[in-house]
Amino acid sequence: MEYYSGKINQLIEELAHLPGIGAKSAQRLAFYLLNQPEENVKRLADVIVDAREHIRYCRECYTLTDREVCPICSNENRDHRTIMVVENTRDLAAYEKTGKYEGVYHVLHGAISPMLGIGPGDIRLKELMTRLQQDVGEVIIATNSSLEGETTAMYISKLIKPTGIKVSRIASGVPVGGDLECIDEVTLLRALEGRVEL
Repeated sequence: MEYYSGKINQLIEELAHLPGIGAKSAQRLAFYLLNQPEENVKRLADVIVDAREHIRYCRECYTLTDREVCPICSNENRDHRTIMVVENTRDLAAYEKTGKYEGVYHVLHGAISPMLGIGPGDIRLKELMTRLQQDVGEVIIATNSSLEGETTAMYISKLIKPTGIKVSRIASGVPVGGDLECIDEVTLLRALEGRVEL
């Protein structure tokens, strides 16, 4: 039974497609938006469309950016010989919040998961290996402590070891099964400082 008109139901359905938004949250958001001044709603819609049109991958680290090269990769004060490998842009942001990491990143956009049909060719491993042909001293593997993250870390380690580049893994302190984006900065910093060579 439909309680609302077609347009309201359509708005609720579209909002419910967003990750972490259930039916009740979608309904609450829909009514919030409908009660906002029209210019606020248009501004939000314009920002979403503009972001979708102009945000792309950094040509170096593959994080999301609106430039050809992201601010981190273009910063000459960063240590470009140290590359931290993360699963997604949210993980990169989590480490940047610590304010202590001075190297650069490589964003895989996923993790190896045979159960989900995600193999090494489905994430940005080939691009990582291309970057390692430059002057790189250390690769820090900072994938999540999940089964997929550990599988990815081991795979990357086996790829890199023959090159002679130092490979390390973030230390424990990050709970198994936890996502990096949800972990506080102190825990992330301890994990970074306590990393071990693989």
